[in-house]
Amino acid sequence: MESKLEKSKVIKENARHEKDTGSTEVQVALITDRIAKLTEHLKIHKKDHHSRRGLFMMINQRRKLLKYLFRSDSGRYDALIAKLGIRSIVARG
Repeated sequence: MESKLEKSKVIKENARHEKDTGSTEVQVALITDRIAKLTEHLKIHKKDHHSRRGLFMMINQRRKLLKYLFRSDSGRYDALIAKLGIRSIVARG
């Protein structure tokens, strides 16, 4: 589990204003950090299927939040995926 310092650092980097702790950007960044850590865990513990299910649930939650952000403000969506270095979930064309 991540420490409070790591979590507050992620929140500070992605907050829209000083007291922001729950905007979509912050939620996606926190989930992305947890996904990265759990992915590393699963590389070592290949048979940990309970954690794998949790990983899939987190990925789906992040996808839903990104979909909402794209619908509501595609500029913020583009900035966030560029900042976090994740693939776009929306096929444009």
